[in-house]
Amino acid sequence: MIVGTAGHIDHGKTALVKALTGVDTDRLKEEKARGITIDLGFAYLPLADGAILGFVDVPGHERFVHTMVAGASGIDLALLVVAADDGVMPQTLEHLAILDLLRVERGLVALTKADLATPERLAEVAAQIREATAGTVLEGAGILPVSASTGAGIDALRERLAEEAGRLGERAADGRFRLAVDRVFTLPGIGVVVTGTVLSGVVRVKDMVRLSPSGLAARVRSLHAQNRPVESGKAGDRCALNLTGEAIAKEAIHRGDMVLDPFLHAPTDRIDARLHLLPGEPKAIGQWFPARLHHAAAEVGARIVLLDHEPLRPGQAADVQLVLDRPIAAAALDRYVLRDVSAQRTIGGGQFIDLRAPSRRRRTAERQAQRAALAIADPRQALSSLLDTPPFAWDLLAFARDRALSEAWLENATAALSPVVFDLGEQRIALAPPHWQRFVAGMTAHLETFHAAQPDLQGIGREKLRLALQPRLPVAAFALALQHADLAGRVVRDGAFVRLASHTLQLGPEREALWQAIAPLLGGEARFRPPRVRDIAGALGRPETEIRQLMTFAARLGLADEVAHDHFFLRATMHEMVLIALDLAAQAADGRFTAAQFRDRLDNGRKVAIQILEFFDRQGVTLNHGTLRRVQARYLDLYGPVPL
Repeated sequence: MIVGTAGHIDHGKTALVKALTGVDTDRLKEEKARGITIDLGFAYLPLADGAILGFVDVPGHERFVHTMVAGASGIDLALLVVAADDGVMPQTLEHLAILDLLRVERGLVALTKADLATPERLAEVAAQIREATAGTVLEGAGILPVSASTGAGIDALRERLAEEAGRLGERAADGRFRLAVDRVFTLPGIGVVVTGTVLSGVVRVKDMVRLSPSGLAARVRSLHAQNRPVESGKAGDRCALNLTGEAIAKEAIHRGDMVLDPFLHAPTDRIDARLHLLPGEPKAIGQWFPARLHHAAAEVGARIVLLDHEPLRPGQAADVQLVLDRPIAAAALDRYVLRDVSAQRTIGGGQFIDLRAPSRRRRTAERQAQRAALAIADPRQALSSLLDTPPFAWDLLAFARDRALSEAWLENATAALSPVVFDLGEQRIALAPPHWQRFVAGMTAHLETFHAAQPDLQGIGREKLRLALQPRLPVAAFALALQHADLAGRVVRDGAFVRLASHTLQLGPEREALWQAIAPLLGGEARFRPPRVRDIAGALGRPETEIRQLMTFAARLGLADEVAHDHFFLRATMHEMVLIALDLAAQAADGRFTAAQFRDRLDNGRKVAIQILEFFDRQGVTLNHGTLRRVQARYLDLYGPVPL
């Protein structure tokens, strides 16, 4: 169990921790000279049952409240310290407000310096404490008089802490690993060490991890939990990790960074959140109100964007968007605290909802519904609700990543909810069965309407069809949806077009005979530089208009494609040229190739090669960056299956 102290300056927090553990948590020379705690201090107390209590001693001075927030994040029990001679003081109330905002729901109150007070004074201060904690997470917490100097009450407090540890039990460790870094240092012969509380999951020696938001890769060389060498640390443990890696150095890691499972690395600088403004604030806050955001051990500037039209008044709570000065590593439903920009006071705090908040259309009914679903604490219920919320197609991997959920959890949730899933590698787009059936019905109905209105057209453009349907799937997911068993046999892809299987265009006997004469002219050695319509007409002695009409109809049938005006290529040739573009991209270090390289492979002249590439640009097969092009894998199947 991790115990965090809280309370006003000079109320005896550090002395109390030393009396309980025998460890002086004031590490810095400045702390010892001034007699106050500036940075976080740590101490450990072995219990009779083999468990270990970890103590995080935080500063009480108002100038160092930001450090107190870092220490309070991730603790299991708050030990609020109030001196009997002073009673409840300003930082007592601010620390209590922070504990309340962070929802530290287990706590005790140590009434220190009890040897300096009469029984009447102790009763008076106890009454002050009960009044101050009323309505907070520490309401009803036990109040224990103690004296660090005489030792009175220390044994009783130690026993009470042991009882609380026994009731706490084991934290769930089935999520993915996250550790909030609050200290970084180097040890001779060891190297870089980071310390912090494990917020979720398990870390083991030799694990590969990532520093976020920087993205630096590292390996865990060794680790300590509760000040003892171990092979693994789990959620709730106070850990020190010895990290090694190519770019790992003390200067590259900062307080506020996260060490985490590489899957979780996705820093954010725009977050939708629930914000509770403290009742003691002097006035309401308006749009783009500046503040300092504290999350775990991170501190960053932020602007508050109100998602309601009314100002947020003291004591009220509302959904807001937090726009950060720089990205942080976080998880959905993490708690946070806001302080004013001058670092004089705590103004509020709450819980993150959506780490991928949009910058536009923030106040729509659709966004409200999404936030309501994402705010549900139970992840399976949240996912179920999300799948029933517009746009109805959601990325399962992004949901699991932003909640630090394990792959096993995701597999179990998918089995329980039975969505239709399209696995795109880095994404798994899921739809609830009712919305998938709506999608299938909508596609067939749209195609029926299109064919009735345009019976002489091959089909509707794939992208145009995608944009016309709800739910609207991402491009790559839509391509997979067309191959789903519920649509196979009913819907057919013809290159860039989609049609119903029942809709067919056919060449009549005369046109079929003419096509059989034309097709050889477009193939063979001339396939990359086929003759134009006028050349074909001249070679066959047929009217140019007749050849043009037939070629246009052949394109509708998917037999050929008009790359430029009156310049048609066989569909098989289009497929071959796509493979050549893909091969050129694969051979390039940056995946990009030039028109000259493409021309040389086809040996068909610069003008024709440029026309082909510009056609591929229009279809999305290639993307033009000045003189260089790269292929877009999601469109490669327009002209036939492409191995990737």
